[in-house]
Amino acid sequence: MAKLRVGDKMPSFTFRTDSQSGLTTESVLKGGRTVFWVLRYIGCTTCRYDVHQIAARYDDFLTKGAQVYVVMQSDPAIVREDLKDSPLPFHIICDQDQEIYRTLEIPATETKEERMPTSLEDIARLEEKKRKVKESGFVHGRYEGNEQQLPALFVVEPDGCVSYAHYAKNSIDMPTVEQMLEILDTI
Repeated sequence: MAKLRVGDKMPSFTFRTDSQSGLTTESVLKGGRTVFWVLRYIGCTTCRYDVHQIAARYDDFLTKGAQVYVVMQSDPAIVREDLKDSPLPFHIICDQDQEIYRTLEIPATETKEERMPTSLEDIARLEEKKRKVKESGFVHGRYEGNEQQLPALFVVEPDGCVSYAHYAKNSIDMPTVEQMLEILDTI
């Protein structure tokens, strides 16, 4: 399959989350407009920070008629253990085999250097995010999956039609939670 674009149909997947198995793309889309936020794994400090930022603003997503599923390369048991003291208002899709990443052609880089931003603006954004991660007290957990995996983000309507698609060019090239909430108003 080629990279998803606006207007494409989201492929059908059968997947498991941190707490359920046998879910399908079609079954979760019945819940309404769905944001699929594709990250690396729960032990990654910036991914962990993003997950908690989404959780903190989850009611705002619901107000805009959207639900969120975060896709990670994590083992469900590791996700449950990592989040046992801070349950989330959404589910994490556990794609250990990286089937979703491959099917949607979400690339990984060969090296960490390739994954890092090169523009001064993006470098500054990454440094600011690292500062916020550190201030929030997040520490690295277990390594899982492909360390060089790039993120992506998709908004899919209940009929399966993609209304927003973003493939990151580097590790910081993703909308923030606030930006994503604004994007939901425009699509």
